[in-house]
Formats: sequence, C-alpha cells, structure tokens
Amino acid sequence: MNIRPRFSGVRLLLLGAPLLLAGCSSMSGFSWSSLSPLNWFSGSSSMQVTDNGVGGITASTPLTESDIKEGLKGDYRLRSGMATNDGKLVSFYQAMKEDQIKLVISGQPKGTVERIDVMDKNIPSQWGVTIGTPFSELYKKAFGACQMGTGDDAAQIECVAPNSSHVSYLFDGDWHGPEGLMPSDDTLQSWKVSKIIWRAKSE
Repeated sequence: MNIRPRFSGVRLLLLGAPLLLAGCSSMSGFSWSSLSPLNWFSGSSSMQVTDNGVGGITASTPLTESDIKEGLKGDYRLRSGMATNDGKLVSFYQAMKEDQIKLVISGQPKGTVERIDVMDKNIPSQWGVTIGTPFSELYKKAFGACQMGTGDDAAQIECVAPNSSHVSYLFDGDWHGPEGLMPSDDTLQSWKVSKIIWRAKSE
C-alpha cells in the first residue's frame, strides 16, 4: 500500500504555514486576539457607562433618534416620548430589547443628551459595577455618598459613584422602616444596584 500521497499534502500545508503566518503578521492593524472566540459574541457587552457617557452617547450627542441609535450601535429598538420633570418639559427615548426597557436617554427637546438611565445588566460601568452589584462591594456607609431617590425611584437609594461625579448607582432592597427614612448601613449592605445613572452635569 502506498500512503505517500496522503503525507505529501500535509507537507505542503506545513510548508505553507510559515508563509501564511509571515503574511498575516505584516497586515496593518491585525490583532491575533481578535481571533479569540470570546470576541465573537461581544455584542452590547462592549458598551460601558463611563465618566463621559454610555457607549457612543455623550453630553454633545443630539437628542435625536438617528444619533442615539448610532451611539447605541443599533442594538436596541427606540421608542420616544415626552414628560415633565420639576415643571420642565423633557424629551426621552426608551431603548427596548426583548420588549423590556433597557435604557432611557433624556434631555431638553431639540437639545443634547442630559441623562441616561441604564437597566441593562450587560452594560457595566467602566469600574466593573453592573446591575446586581451589592452595596457592600462599593460602600461601607451611606453618609456622604447617598440620598433618597426621587420620583419613580423614591423607594430606593441613590449613591454617587466613588470614581465619578457624573455617574451614580441606584440601590434597591428590603426595607420595612418609615417611608422617607434612610435605611441603616447594616440594612443597605445587602441592597443591590438596580440602575446605573449618568448625568451630563456633575452632581
């Protein structure tokens, strides 16, 4: 039996491999890490809440559907609306996925983005905080960093991020004390992030 033809193809493949590698290494901007399977499924997880904004949305982003869609990389279905906040008219866009509201982007009508509420657990802050992160991992006590939430968030606690004056975390948990009273630090330790909030203006 003659099996040499089978191995001749392997030899050609092995001989061609160094040439292929040499050619790839000279490609401009090529990164071997891009071949990792972990990068094939990055999706919206590549977006982060930073001191400057969320994903591609910043304080200079016009509050229009096209600009917001571009900033969110087109991963969400947008739904627009109007509301009042402290007597002022506010325009907003709800970013929907799987029929759930994942983000709310708001600001003055015909203005730029002023606030982004993030409820998508796949969008962390740049410091690694995600929806579900416990209070105990970020704070030892509420004094100096936290206050009662307002409006629809009145039953929750909002705390300024340790690393940013533009980002805050909204915490939710069990509390059976008087309404409007800040829970004790011991109680807050088990509360978890329910929303990450970015504001164009520093708190």
